[in-house]
Amino acid sequence: MALLKVEHLTHRYGDVTALEDVTLEVPEGRVGLVGANGAGKTTLLRILLGMLHPEQGAIEVLGMPMTREPLEVRSRVGYMPEGACLPKDQTAADFVGYAAELAGLPVRAARRRASEILFLVGLHEERFRFLGDFSTGMVQRVKLAQAIVHDPELVLLDEPASGLDPEGREDMLLLINRLGEFGISVLFSTHIISDIEETCDWVVMLDAGKVLRAGPLGRLEVRDSITLEVLGDVAGLVAWLSDRGASVTAQGQVLDVSHTDGDTFDLVRDGLAATESGIVRLGVASTSLEEAFFLPAEENPS
Repeated sequence: MALLKVEHLTHRYGDVTALEDVTLEVPEGRVGLVGANGAGKTTLLRILLGMLHPEQGAIEVLGMPMTREPLEVRSRVGYMPEGACLPKDQTAADFVGYAAELAGLPVRAARRRASEILFLVGLHEERFRFLGDFSTGMVQRVKLAQAIVHDPELVLLDEPASGLDPEGREDMLLLINRLGEFGISVLFSTHIISDIEETCDWVVMLDAGKVLRAGPLGRLEVRDSITLEVLGDVAGLVAWLSDRGASVTAQGQVLDVSHTDGDTFDLVRDGLAATESGIVRLGVASTSLEEAFFLPAEENPS
């Protein structure tokens, strides 16, 4: 079952298009939703929660159509919003316990569950302090706790490391990684690509409301290519490699070769032998996830 399935999703705010013809299917696990501010990340999360109704498109969350079963979807999904939303005059235990009660747990069970979750996020000793006295890092942990207190199948995290110092950011990323141990899938929205690299195994890149590319982290993160300077029949080698599905660019005697189906080294070796060409030098280049974000669509490494 797909974690999320979206087809031809479009949403506008007046004359501003937030999402345009978004079609997407992602598996269970930890999914990173990356894009600049204004790319449409928060709009997509709110539509997946049923908080916004798109102008057009079909949405399934955990195999359920959002338009027909919104309450069932919400009961199985947790949400950690980006902005300030906690009551300053309540304790962490009271607030997270109340969130558990809203999810249907009896009062005593909700209190016990809140205590367990606050321990999980590192706030066991601070659980009886007022939220107004909490630091930014502690507030983010409480927001995560209320999102998972009802044991959801999926949790949507909107910029969970926003405003945190380096130590707090690292702690939050470790907590996100741990959610998988409890069978909770994650859709993690951020504009910081390195956070995705540390936590996720699938990536969706948004830009100006459109999907740039989507796929497993490993496939988008590194695109190995070989650069070589050739002695001999350059045109013949280019033709030989291209006929076998390789992407080849040539500048004089220097070739840049990438191949997604099999080992690029083996292909280049066989091509050199077949065309009786030699090499002056050979090296390897890689494309990082951040570099992949800025590649033109036709150079999509997926």
